[in-house]
Amino acid sequence: MRRGGGISILGVIYLIIGVVVAGNQGYLVDWTNPGNVIEGLLAIIVWPALLFGVDLHGLVP
Repeated sequence: MRRGGGISILGVIYLIIGVVVAGNQGYLVDWTNPGNVIEGLLAIIVWPALLFGVDLHGLVP
């Protein structure tokens, strides 16, 4: 039996938590600058690091 392609339910939950954490840390505020968009997307992907105090603000010029 083949499994369908795409993202799993755990992947969806991971991304939802990432959006919430990134939003609470202020990474999803200003999306007018491409650097802020990259920072926001990176914050969503590496959200566990944000919980340990890693600061991504200013990482992307």
